[in-house]
Amino acid sequence: MNAPILQVVDLNVEYQNPLRTGTAVDGLSFDIARGEALALVGESGCGKSTTALSLLKLLPSDTRITGSAAFHGRDLVSATDLEMQDVRGREIGIVFQEPMTSLNPVYRIGWQIGEVLRRHLGISRSEARNRTLELLEHVALPDAARKIDAYPHELSGGQRQRVMIAMAIALKPQLLIADEPTTALDASVREQILGLIDRLRRELNMAVLLISHDLPLVSRWTDRVIIMHHGKAMEALPSPDLFTAGRHPYTRGLIGASIRLDDGKRYDRARLAEVQAVRKPDGEFDFTLKQAVSATTGMLPTAGPALTVRDLVVQYGGSRAVDGVSFTIPKGHTLGLVGESGCGKSSLSRAIMGLVRPASGEIVLGEDPLSGLSSRAMRPHRKRLQMVFQDPFASLNPRHSVGTILSGVLQANGVSSSVERHRRIRETLDQVGLAYNSIHRLPHEFSGGQRQRIAIARALILRPELIICDEPTSALDVSVQAQILNLLADLKHELGLTYLFISHDLAIVRYISDEVMVMRSGKILERGSTETIWEAPNHEYTRTLIAAAA
Repeated sequence: MNAPILQVVDLNVEYQNPLRTGTAVDGLSFDIARGEALALVGESGCGKSTTALSLLKLLPSDTRITGSAAFHGRDLVSATDLEMQDVRGREIGIVFQEPMTSLNPVYRIGWQIGEVLRRHLGISRSEARNRTLELLEHVALPDAARKIDAYPHELSGGQRQRVMIAMAIALKPQLLIADEPTTALDASVREQILGLIDRLRRELNMAVLLISHDLPLVSRWTDRVIIMHHGKAMEALPSPDLFTAGRHPYTRGLIGASIRLDDGKRYDRARLAEVQAVRKPDGEFDFTLKQAVSATTGMLPTAGPALTVRDLVVQYGGSRAVDGVSFTIPKGHTLGLVGESGCGKSSLSRAIMGLVRPASGEIVLGEDPLSGLSSRAMRPHRKRLQMVFQDPFASLNPRHSVGTILSGVLQANGVSSSVERHRRIRETLDQVGLAYNSIHRLPHEFSGGQRQRIAIARALILRPELIICDEPTSALDVSVQAQILNLLADLKHELGLTYLFISHDLAIVRYISDEVMVMRSGKILERGSTETIWEAPNHEYTRTLIAAAA
């Protein structure tokens, strides 16, 4: 192994501003050598992103940073702002999680990359443009000669991330920090971006510090991994050994809660393990691992379809987002719907919910046709058909308490008795694992997982027959994701619910679904049992998706 180019010793970061106070990084030490890929892994708030930002001095000026971070012998912690201007970009590059918020929307991408070259190298505009084109071709941006003049909004998410990587490596830095670079991307695009970073690491002999909450991802794409919790390193080990050699209770908990395509986990065989961290009086944490338990025999599906869709077409202008889709979900089943961004998944779910009007086709809930119904005629059916959205914080009214949110749903659907409303609210909160006194609190006072439980309670309180789950776990950490998936499986068993489960995460779909449909360009390419789709897929596109997610 090469000598370390970065040595971090006893790094401490303390926020001291009105928006955030407290210790975010607590005595963290690690090193990284040229050509090595090191991962910092942990859940939201563990300090991994703060660690990365502290190395480049990108935190608020009133943040207190102590310890040392020696980069080629020069301490980044004590470096001045002027000294850091030469480090950022030239010696250490960074790729952020969301390129759309990192790129300037009013400048063409070629100009933005060229600005980095002109600022640090002092070259002319024409030379900067030529170098920019070389960089875009190096990161395999399709049709780079044309897209060099594109604005960020004219590119796909994966293409924008390629632009960010081109910008980050423009000056051939010795260390690249990649902060959750693929979180919002589809499986096949994620594979391409991680493969690109790995190729550049090897070609440029560049160190990579990868920040992620995805254990399967880091076990494949990095050399070493550090597991973080509440600002501290819990354990460090070789990445390929993560799933077999992890010993710390927190590491074991994350491993038990994680789902991989090849691990054989299924909701009808066993629930996922859950890890809980409880702070002790001395400030340290105790970690409790709730082991996976065998699934109880599920409620047998009732005869007949819960939902039937025939030849459905959803059209925006002259473009078909859903193109002649037909399928049936039997009562008590979970149908998984997978496909890349833009394939028509969300348009299909909105059409079923009556939020967009189809151009043609039929939607039948049970035995009741919904197609063509007016808003007034649709109202009696809405209580039978509910939806859980991707981001609970965006879908819950921030000014209303939980009690007001749930009571309002009942009032809007004809439950006039306050006694009955309170009874239903208490019963539903108990079903989703929340205390009754939660009714007095606002959404921002809950964690992400608790907010998603509230969103599930809002859907559940009307006693629906079918719930559409639109990416319900994509914004959640791995341990919280396990809790929500276990909850959905338990509710299905207890209440005989039917789910349409939409996700781009194939491992989760395989775990929670009885059958799977694969969608592309508005069409259903194939449908089959979970085992059939993964073990013997018929369509080449399905095989590509599975290979990318493996």
